[in-house]
Amino acid sequence: MALLLGGGGAWAEEIDHERQYRACMALTHREPMAAFESALAWEAVGGGAPARHCAALALLEAGQHDRAAQRLEALAAELPAEYRPSPGDIMAQAANVWLLGRRPERARQAIDLALQYDPDVAHYLVDRARILAELGDHAAALADLDRAVALDPDDADAATFRASALRHLGRPTEALAAAGRALALNPDNPSAWLERGIIRQALGDVPGARADWLKTASDFGGTPAARAAQARLQALDLERR
Repeated sequence: MALLLGGGGAWAEEIDHERQYRACMALTHREPMAAFESALAWEAVGGGAPARHCAALALLEAGQHDRAAQRLEALAAELPAEYRPSPGDIMAQAANVWLLGRRPERARQAIDLALQYDPDVAHYLVDRARILAELGDHAAALADLDRAVALDPDDADAATFRASALRHLGRPTEALAAAGRALALNPDNPSAWLERGIIRQALGDVPGARADWLKTASDFGGTPAARAAQARLQALDLERR
């Protein structure tokens, strides 16, 4: 990842920052707190934004969602508009970290800021729709998803979340079409298979729902969608007894 680097004198000139970033990121998955300490030491000798980014993601891997999100927000606020990854991308990361930490209100604030940087990024709109759904505002979520689909008609995640929003709004026939579109775009999306099964059940198509959930559980084992599908299959079996 090519990133702009701050100063740091002779030490900064001797460090291969791109290599250091890759090493730091790899360490976050194995020993997140060691990666955090390494990132702080690297920042002290000119690591700049890449070091701060690695420190934040190390905290995420360590399960310290609030600290990680706060660091990402601070980093985004310091970056120039032309930076890559952009300030909006970093703020969107912060929003997703807040959501992982079960702080949807803070996530909403962060993703709104990301959209202030660039209101026409489809995946920011998809992220905000997920957050709005978590807050129970499915109508606003659908509005964001409609706009995301207009910006990027091939976004399978947008189609999947749009199916869910339509279902929650009591529009199952449209939801079924959206789920079909999501699967046409990406047949390897377990969330889309799960969602279509839920919609089929709502429409009274229990065999179709069972088939979709069996597909989810058998082909995507270990994913959250597979676990949810298995739970729904068990509920169906209990209803039959």
